[in-house]
Amino acid sequence: MEEPATTGTGDAALISRVRDGDVSAYATLYERHLAAARGLARHLTGGSDPAAAEDAVQDAFAKVLGVLRRGAGPDTGFRPYLLTAVRRSVYDRRRADRRVHRTDRIEEFDQGVPFEDPALAELERSMIVQAYRSLPDRWQEVLWYTEVEGARPAEIAPLLGLSANGAAALAYRAREGLRQAYLQTHVADLGEVRRECRPVLEKLGSFVRGALAGRESRRIQRHLDGCGRCKGLQPNSPPSTRRCARGWVR
Repeated sequence: MEEPATTGTGDAALISRVRDGDVSAYATLYERHLAAARGLARHLTGGSDPAAAEDAVQDAFAKVLGVLRRGAGPDTGFRPYLLTAVRRSVYDRRRADRRVHRTDRIEEFDQGVPFEDPALAELERSMIVQAYRSLPDRWQEVLWYTEVEGARPAEIAPLLGLSANGAAALAYRAREGLRQAYLQTHVADLGEVRRECRPVLEKLGSFVRGALAGRESRRIQRHLDGCGRCKGLQPNSPPSTRRCARGWVR
């Protein structure tokens, strides 16, 4: 099922308008995501310094605006990108409090690109995150909202520029896509394999999930029945997407 086309009020459409010079579009993004940004900043600062948390939030919004105006940054998934910026801003301010280096050449130290998050460096090597990063941006965005933040499709539909039913359909496809991608990570980067095995291994995740057409599924099953190595590589069922979500934000 195809979700409805993105409207002019979805985050992706607003990001496009910001890149075209529409500042009011960024004001809409600011209002939508301010509460989430403040919540993360207060959590990271321990709630003991509201002013520092607010400064980190405003700094993150300013940096993301600069990134978008340069034509860089996300095409979708504004909130995950913003929250990474908030996290980085809090860390940077914490380090600055420990060692202050005054200079009038700030551009040498801050290039305005806030996305080298040390808290996520280790996660990048995990199979769950590999699977998540392999998905289309649109699927990553809806999974973030529904699985990480626990939002209902009806709540995030305006952010995606979809109807509630469209958001639910997109979330369903994204969850299934994540399961297949996670399974596929078990057989990725195997190096040299026989020519007849490679087409099977490339579709093994989808095969395990029952997502292939009958003819293709039967072809792979016949190969597995006659190839002990490929059969031994056949992955088990993936973890729930909720468990995956805990892996992304741990």
